[in-house]
Amino acid sequence: MIYLQLFWEFLKIGLFAVGGGMATLPFLQDLAESTGWFPQSLITDMIAISESTPGPIGINMATYVGCNIAGFFGGVVATMGEILPSIVIVVLVSKSLERFRGSKTVDAAFYGLRPAVTGLIAAAGISVVQVSMFHFDLYEQTGVLLDAFDFKKLIFFAVAFAAIKKFKLHPIVYIACAAVIGIVLGF
Repeated sequence: MIYLQLFWEFLKIGLFAVGGGMATLPFLQDLAESTGWFPQSLITDMIAISESTPGPIGINMATYVGCNIAGFFGGVVATMGEILPSIVIVVLVSKSLERFRGSKTVDAAFYGLRPAVTGLIAAAGISVVQVSMFHFDLYEQTGVLLDAFDFKKLIFFAVAFAAIKKFKLHPIVYIACAAVIGIVLGF
């Protein structure tokens, strides 16, 4: 039963998360709330792991959740659910690509999808920043405004941003440095 549920949930995510892997984040947050399979705080870890491993971030996160919930086969099932809508759409589009090439209706549909994709990605970015750099739940408990901020992470972000702008090194260097700093400072 868990395999069917994993497949169904990730089939929905794969069908509606237009715009790439980061667009899956709002759906993963909803999945965390509706199923209780993982806490919201784990999403930032999933992003870090999925961004650091080869492959598309959305597929990596589906595999990660599936493996955590139901082992290796759960990872396969969740991944298949995530990619099935894309496979079906690509097959259907490829069969009739010549007929739609230059179609004003198709162009308008894709143009209309841009704001939705932008909104999904912006929502994902905002929620990642909220979860990783702020403690709004602690602020709600204490009522002290300074409790809402994780100053250690905010300072790390500012330093990392400045370093990226100044040194322009290969991204793997920044990933490795962030891993070492995260382990040393206990992020």
